[in-house]
Amino acid sequence: MRGHRGAGRHARARRSGLLGVVSLTVAATLLAAPVGSASADPKPSLQDLAKQVEKMHNDIETLSEQYNGQREKLKTAKKAADAAQKTLSTSESDLAAKRAKAAALAQNAYITGGFSKALAFTASRNPEDFLNRAATTFALEQQQGQEVVQLAKAMDAAKRARAGAKSRIDEVQTIVSDLDAKRDKITKLVTKVESNLFRRALGEAGQPGTRATRVNLPVPGDGKAAAAVRWALSQQLKPYVWGAAGPSSYDCSGLVMAAYRQVGISLPHYTGSQWTAGTHIDRSDLRPGDLVFFYNDLHHVGLYLGGGMMIHAPRTGDVVRIASIANRPFAGAVRVAD
Repeated sequence: MRGHRGAGRHARARRSGLLGVVSLTVAATLLAAPVGSASADPKPSLQDLAKQVEKMHNDIETLSEQYNGQREKLKTAKKAADAAQKTLSTSESDLAAKRAKAAALAQNAYITGGFSKALAFTASRNPEDFLNRAATTFALEQQQGQEVVQLAKAMDAAKRARAGAKSRIDEVQTIVSDLDAKRDKITKLVTKVESNLFRRALGEAGQPGTRATRVNLPVPGDGKAAAAVRWALSQQLKPYVWGAAGPSSYDCSGLVMAAYRQVGISLPHYTGSQWTAGTHIDRSDLRPGDLVFFYNDLHHVGLYLGGGMMIHAPRTGDVVRIASIANRPFAGAVRVAD
């Protein structure tokens, strides 16, 4: 019995020692751990998430209009590049022709100029024939000199044309690279705002607003501006898609462009260019069909309806709808047609 009690005391001592070691280890671990790891950062509230997604929508629209602007610039650059290539082809063809002519004249001068004129005159039995040949040779030499000058000019023109063509091609490639970069950014942002997390956050936070419904409004007037607005109203509930200009989806400047295209007026697919496409008017002078712009960088545009309302393509996840112009920071208005 005494032996068993002794063994029990030894076992309890060992367990007590082990527990002490474990306790010390845990304490050391807790002390060594970073303070911040003890409690995770608080999760963002639905309102915070809603603000984030609103900012992303704003970023998408800004990038989309920059993208549209670069597409307009690309059209111009491609035309310039095509013109430069045609100029280069013409210059090189002209250079080749002048080279061939100069080479022929040089060959003729070499063949006919092998003997001195004096020796040829004394050796000639008919001085009159010699003088005729001399006159011809002199004319060829004069022509050769002119051809050499023209050849030099043609070579210089071809050199400039090659440099111009390369510059235009480089410009096109730079724009295309920028477009690809913007397209990737927009795609990533769209994917993020369309995620389940942000859709739920917006829904539960009570945004982005009322559900869109088709509204039939009478638009007075017989002019092109009124006709453009009436057509835009027929596009209600079609989805917003960045970079789109119909017929099944639109972005903001794409809707404006498509509406005025229906009445024979060509506008660029870019808010920055649409801003300079007509006459600037005061807010108090707004009439149906006027273009209304928002934000300092003009990245959003709509078509004024009257009564402080507009029709526009708002943003990713939304549709063409009627809205108040008071809901966004007003930047100005442009009248494209009466």
